Amino acid sequence: MIVKKYTKLGHIKPEINLTSMIDVMCILMSVFMVTAPMLTTGMSVDLPKGGKSAIEGAEKAVDVTIDKLGNIYIGKEKIAPSKLKSKLSYMLKQNPKLSIVISGDSKTQYGKIIEVMSSLKEAGFKKVGLKTEPITKK
Repeated sequence: MIVKKYTKLGHIKPEINLTSMIDVMCILMSVFMVTAPMLTTGMSVDLPKGGKSAIEGAEKAVDVTIDKLGNIYIGKEKIAPSKLKSKLSYMLKQNPKLSIVISGDSKTQYGKIIEVMSSLKEAGFKKVGLKTEPITKK
């Protein structure tokens, strides 16, 4: 901290050097900008086509992914269908405003997606979305 004295009155004028704090904030901001996209990605699936735009708030939702073989993932963690309800119930207790987005591969059996939606309903979720890719006009 730099302290300057007023020569006429003898008062001390405290000043804070902000340069080092600004440097730290810039570094933290760049770290968060690099890591944030990695936190929101789930498993890679071939999404079905439909809709015109993205769902609002989907970036704050938990991504439940169902691949073409019927495996279920929460984020990138594979989970057994029998443990899905208990895991999601625990997550909902931790954050009551939590919403879910289901990313089902276009080759996934429809019944598997319905099973997951049923587990979500039993776990107490009210906000559930189905993720699709927007239709592109040619």
